[in-house]
Amino acid sequence: MIISTEGLAKRYGRVDALVDLTMEVGPGEVFGFLGPNGAGKTTAVKLILGLARASGGHGTVLDAPLGDRRARRRIGYLPELFRYQPWLRAHEVLALHARLRGGGSDRSTVTLDARLAEVGLADRAGDVVGDFSKGMQQRLGLAVALLGDPDLVILDEPTSALDPAGRAEVRAIVGRVRERGGTVFLNSHLLSEVERVCDRVAIVDRGRVLASGLLDELLRGSVVRIRATGLAADAVASLGRFGRVLRDQDWLAIDGAEADAVPAIVAAIVSAGGQVHAVDPGRRSLEDLYVELTGAAPSAARPGRDAGVSSAGAI
Repeated sequence: MIISTEGLAKRYGRVDALVDLTMEVGPGEVFGFLGPNGAGKTTAVKLILGLARASGGHGTVLDAPLGDRRARRRIGYLPELFRYQPWLRAHEVLALHARLRGGGSDRSTVTLDARLAEVGLADRAGDVVGDFSKGMQQRLGLAVALLGDPDLVILDEPTSALDPAGRAEVRAIVGRVRERGGTVFLNSHLLSEVERVCDRVAIVDRGRVLASGLLDELLRGSVVRIRATGLAADAVASLGRFGRVLRDQDWLAIDGAEADAVPAIVAAIVSAGGQVHAVDPGRRSLEDLYVELTGAAPSAARPGRDAGVSSAGAI
């Protein structure tokens, strides 16, 4: 396994930041690491990178104990919060980190320019970082993380400051890392992005893994999503005969309902005085699973924003 942890725990004073992290990440896969704020995700990443010591349990990264220096040379990391010296130019930032990596990493100008081009910054190589937008700095951070073609790339919210075109570029980069045999460990609140690129996911909350496995297996099953208004709480509850009902403002997700049940569901809503604005029968979404396990939808993945709403208004 590229990453393997068993019972990993971290305690800060009286606070248990991580209680029992047990998971495995295999070679050549894109692994999504999900959970609400305060779930222990950042603590887990620090332990994996050797930036903090575990209070209990054990684990390995790249077949070495957590924190092993030789293994860390084979890891690329993009933290969620980072700052580069604002007076340095983009090319200088990349050259500096290439020197810091050492280990025979290719530091030629041609290689560094190619890395900047890969993240869409070829024409800004000579500009000072202090003039960069947050999205451009995030692109630069991604270029730093990819230096030396690491075996493991850990990305913490890599698309949070990017527009849709930038997110598509990140997906393409993640795909190229996988194609060359690298492994990507992706921490993101954008569940639609995770669902597009990840092979397997783990959902954590309160320091424990609630679910882990192949994405297709975890999302197995059907769900009907309906946008309806004018429904009282008891009318929504009555839809439970069709399946488990999750409600987020005007959107209803009926987990377990098959597509052929849609006419009956719509008829029940209308007979209860509701109005139906959109219907989408399809497979269970990652957000459905996330809400079920953690009890709250991430703000970045609500219907109408990043949950994949089409022009017709259906999730």
